Amino acid sequence: MKILFIGDIVGRPGRTAVGQILPDLKKDLKIDAVFANGENLAHGRGVTKATLDEVLSYGVDYFTGGNHLFWHQGFSEELKNLPLPILRPANYPAEVPGKGFSWMDLGKKGKVLLINLEGRVFLNRPVNCPFRTIDRILEEELAREKPSAIIVDFHAEATSEKEALGFYLDGRVSAVIGTHTHVPTADARILPKGTAYVTDAGMVGTLNSVLGVKKEIIIENLTLPLPARFEWSEDKPLTFNAVLIEVKSGSRANQIERVDRLIE
Repeated sequence: MKILFIGDIVGRPGRTAVGQILPDLKKDLKIDAVFANGENLAHGRGVTKATLDEVLSYGVDYFTGGNHLFWHQGFSEELKNLPLPILRPANYPAEVPGKGFSWMDLGKKGKVLLINLEGRVFLNRPVNCPFRTIDRILEEELAREKPSAIIVDFHAEATSEKEALGFYLDGRVSAVIGTHTHVPTADARILPKGTAYVTDAGMVGTLNSVLGVKKEIIIENLTLPLPARFEWSEDKPLTFNAVLIEVKSGSRANQIERVDRLIE
């Protein structure tokens, strides 16, 4: 089974890049399922149903979220009332709309369990322990059904927290994919017990920006004690960052490799 996980898709440039690259990529690499972090789909922060539908039409099967997911007013109601194919972190309080994991049926290939978690180090948000949360999910869900693959998106700031969760879950899940920092890391590898790992998948959006924001705004923000409103860059070139995971029998990964593209 081949699973493509796309890093944070940032605004219109990110959606454009996915539309230009993903359809051919799925055919060329014979990909069975495509997941993507979608918390920044709508103008760089948050999600709307329209932006979700747009990227679904390009070939993404399911989305994960993070700390920006509910940025746009009204999306929490949409998530509560519509069967939208996007997760919010599973370690959010139960009162938050949405779900933290989902099963995807790939027919003869089996079923994939997709799980979304949010880190606590440096984010300073009132979320539950991601380690204890995933212990509970795995115990309850695996008692009901055996998946062919288990993919975890860990949306976190600290590299140490991401690596710790990777080793904590090594041999228990197929892949732990870090998101949130938008910078692709070069540590994609198979951990000792068979779990694919990368600290950050990266992003899809404007390359010459600061995490998708116009670089001049961030430079001013970091050099002058003045308020600055973020504006999202729409310049080219566009970068497309993802990882391709190959999962063998028993839900262990046998390969992970970066899939990075540039649109000039």
